[in-house]
Amino acid sequence: MQATEILKTTLNSFSSNVSCPFFTTSDLRSVLPELSSGAFKAVLSRASKKNLIKRICRGLYFYPHQCQLTGLELYHAAARLRAHEFNYISLETALSDAGVISQIPLQWISIMSSGRSQIIKCNGLGHIEFIHTKKKPNDLVRHLHYDLQCHLWRADITLAIKDMKHTQRNLDLIDWELANEFI
Repeated sequence: MQATEILKTTLNSFSSNVSCPFFTTSDLRSVLPELSSGAFKAVLSRASKKNLIKRICRGLYFYPHQCQLTGLELYHAAARLRAHEFNYISLETALSDAGVISQIPLQWISIMSSGRSQIIKCNGLGHIEFIHTKKKPNDLVRHLHYDLQCHLWRADITLAIKDMKHTQRNLDLIDWELANEFI
């Protein structure tokens, strides 16, 4: 069986258990461990050109054939990209979802992360903004809850506003009357 067929068969079996499967390069590499680095890159390139997989950004692919788009793909991509870091949804994204700011950031999410600050363009999905934080999970436990749909921790309004101030973001969009009800 050719490498792209092996990849397709494996992705079909893995993706049947999740709603929208994202795979890192190392996930895909484990499917074809016998290939050299160059041959593996060629297989990924061919698979991408044949629309077997879709390259989202460097090191992240998604399998579109069994995927029902939900609008949560940026969150799922962020969770996979920084799986080994402490991350949580905050800033304008958390405040917009809570209705505390009037504007909804389209195709842009803001994530506080123990990893480095970075903006990642996700082809066709939008942008993920990772903002570095030195805060520890134990210090924030009262202000975080796990969002099962997004596969990420989410800040409450109090923490999101503190993060906005700490990162010197524009506070003009916040409906303070509504925000003060939650603080």
